[in-house]
Amino acid sequence: MTGISNLFLVLAAPCALVGIALMMAMAGALQSRGHKINWVWIRLYIFKYIGQYREVTVQETGRPGPLFYPFVISMNSALVFAVVGLALRAV
Repeated sequence: MTGISNLFLVLAAPCALVGIALMMAMAGALQSRGHKINWVWIRLYIFKYIGQYREVTVQETGRPGPLFYPFVISMNSALVFAVVGLALRAV
């Protein structure tokens, strides 16, 4: 089971990295629209920025922006892969 658990943990890493890149892109998109972004404490305010990004893009186009759903999918995938990998490691 260790091999399979390692596979799931390895799959979690790129998903998390993609999520981080999308998070930075969303913050950059907000900053280009005039919102103040605290880059030092972005990890603390990320849920605020994600909500703002969604609200701003829904107001502009009527739909969430193109970075929103890939971010949600990648971070949820990373969470699922990590939990499954850790659960298999405990067995």
